[in-house]
Amino acid sequence: MDMKEHILDIAQRLIQLRGVNGFSYADIAKEVGVSKASLHHHFATKTDLVSRLLDRYSAQLQEYLDQLLHTEPSAMGRLEGYANLYRKTLDSERVCMGGMLSAEAMTLDERVHPQLAHFFDLQVQWLTQVIEAGRAKGELTQTGTAEQDASAIIAALQGGLVVSRSARTNMFFDQCAHGVIDRLRAS
Repeated sequence: MDMKEHILDIAQRLIQLRGVNGFSYADIAKEVGVSKASLHHHFATKTDLVSRLLDRYSAQLQEYLDQLLHTEPSAMGRLEGYANLYRKTLDSERVCMGGMLSAEAMTLDERVHPQLAHFFDLQVQWLTQVIEAGRAKGELTQTGTAEQDASAIIAALQGGLVVSRSARTNMFFDQCAHGVIDRLRAS
């Protein structure tokens, strides 16, 4: 495995478990088995590391969403597939990296804020398209604008992840996911 990718994998796991402020380069160096100086060779600052992670995480998400569009024919199936991505994150005892970074946004370097905004924008755009297409086919009902519903889905799933993790039960996430998606189902 490429050293940079290995470093990114470990950093992503640590962010999803503890947040950016919950780990240091020493933590990564120990797991990778290299010196902190070697880490700085690959990523000069923590901001550089987080920036690269956000690019990679956004690209992975885009790939997953594109795949859903090609493999899942129904709007409801696509929405459930989207929620399932969050559920898999919860099952791995992690939080979405975007959600964790959002919680720490006030302590992050301003340079990563546009990338974080992009991460959520791509989800809003994708969900909006899915909802609009589902409404056009009569699969989904009108509850608000498609963009409002897209934002509500993201907020519910992110919040459900955080609360379920802290409460140590998946009930909160499952209730949020089913509630926010099922209300869009056409009768």
